Amino acid sequence: MRTQELDYYLPPELIAQQPASTRSLSHLLILDRQSGQFTDSTFSKIADYLKTGDCLVLNDTKVLAARFFAHRKTGGELEALFLQEDSPCIWQVMLKGTRKVKPKETIFLKDKTMKDFCTAEVMEKLQQGQCRLKINTDAGLETVLEKIGFAPLPPYIKRNKDLTQNKIDARRYQTVYAQKTGAIAAPTAGLHFTDRLLKQLKTVGVQLAYLTLHVGIGTFKPITEENLQQHQMHQEQFIIDRQNAKIINRTKEKGGRVIAVGTTSVRALETAAAGSKVKAINTATKLFIKPGYEFRIIDGMITNFHLPKSTLLALVAAFAGLEKILAAYRHAAEKRYRFYSYGDAMLII
Repeated sequence: MRTQELDYYLPPELIAQQPASTRSLSHLLILDRQSGQFTDSTFSKIADYLKTGDCLVLNDTKVLAARFFAHRKTGGELEALFLQEDSPCIWQVMLKGTRKVKPKETIFLKDKTMKDFCTAEVMEKLQQGQCRLKINTDAGLETVLEKIGFAPLPPYIKRNKDLTQNKIDARRYQTVYAQKTGAIAAPTAGLHFTDRLLKQLKTVGVQLAYLTLHVGIGTFKPITEENLQQHQMHQEQFIIDRQNAKIINRTKEKGGRVIAVGTTSVRALETAAAGSKVKAINTATKLFIKPGYEFRIIDGMITNFHLPKSTLLALVAAFAGLEKILAAYRHAAEKRYRFYSYGDAMLII
């Protein structure tokens, strides 16, 4: 399949720069993947399209405050994205302006008020703008990031260093059920749920199951190959424990639908598939779901609207059919739905 087939036009003003005023008041487009019919609704009414005995599978990863700022001794400004901690105080980061930075150089990390917080040594420069830093403080990773970090919003959401805006993003670029810290991007399909809505769904007999997949930098990686088959998929670690595997498998056995909340949940569930069941597992996935893939676990999917030529768009096209997805995206654009991370949602059933 040619990557160009995953392209579509989106008016720039439809790229959401702010979340909806209330999480569950996002628009919801329901796509029937058999008929290709659309229904326009609101996320707060999602229970109308679910059934007693269905199971929603949610990714309970928690997003780190991974974006931070620094400066060189010369005064040159730097912006960084924390990627992972290799060992205590040894960080891998994506660094804007890395071409000017030299190995063994000392840089100064800033706190949220843009005052110097601590120093760091550039241990080595890696590929694709990444480098390894030695952070000169006794504080732990999460403590440091809470002092210096901003929400790691994708680059199409424009932000400066405004603290009031950062407080909004710190709360809204996080699901209400986030539990296990480790992601550097949010599982955005889950951003539309409120505690009240989750309680309502359980009341009407919808089961909730959880897995943990820590979303990494690869989720933003565009497909640059002309042929989809040649794209190298990024790797992400995930866990499904026995209790939640049991909930999912019992749903399948009783004829209920397993509905994945987000593409991260889809990848984890399909990687953990053992026939028509999932196994409890702690592993990494490099599964690239694209048109032609045969799904073994999921019966439905809640997802946001994704970037053109992305692995995420390839995944939803594999589930619903490319032509139906592109038609749904055209409909959403005509109806002025909001797109991408802070945008509206789609339920594919």
